Amino acid sequence: MKKNIFGMMAVAAIAALASCNNASPKMDDQPAAGDSASGAGLKIAYVEVDSLMTQYEYCKDFTLVLQKKSNNARNTLNQKGQQLQNAMNNFQQKLNNNGFTSREQAESQQAAIQRQQNDLQQLQARLENELANETATYNEGLRDSLQHFLAKYNKDKKYDLILTKQGDNILYAAKRFDITADIINGLNKAYKSTFNKTEEKKEEKKK
Repeated sequence: MKKNIFGMMAVAAIAALASCNNASPKMDDQPAAGDSASGAGLKIAYVEVDSLMTQYEYCKDFTLVLQKKSNNARNTLNQKGQQLQNAMNNFQQKLNNNGFTSREQAESQQAAIQRQQNDLQQLQARLENELANETATYNEGLRDSLQHFLAKYNKDKKYDLILTKQGDNILYAAKRFDITADIINGLNKAYKSTFNKTEEKKEEKKK
């Protein structure tokens, strides 16, 4: 049985951010005044992925959800795995000590262990699938919230290109192009507003 299979899938979130950059850009019919092949006139900015992941409340909240689900799944599998190991040890001990009254009894217990092992494998697959679905939901929500916010944000800012910066994928960028704080503050404000509205609806349903 595989162990420690439920490590956090936070790296997948970076793929969600990257997909925002990889999406086909909308091209203007005419180039903006002052644009040239050398890139002169382009208005560019970047967002630090690491800061976004640690300071955007949506990321922080969903990370806790994923971590809790991962820990619960790991504990369940460890418990079931230990029960299976105990059953196998007990079977082997009885087999070595001629503890079975008949061949049929030994085969019956062996078959029960095999079913227990199959059940554990199916449980593992189901829990892995559930965690993968949760992670996909997280990534989709992150991507959608970013794209929605950036669309509104850029109506006034009018950037031609907004990049994600993570590690050394951008070898150099002047700090004046960094809009991370702006994006995080705006995202958190929007997230808080959405969260408050959701809580208000829950309270109304209780009345």
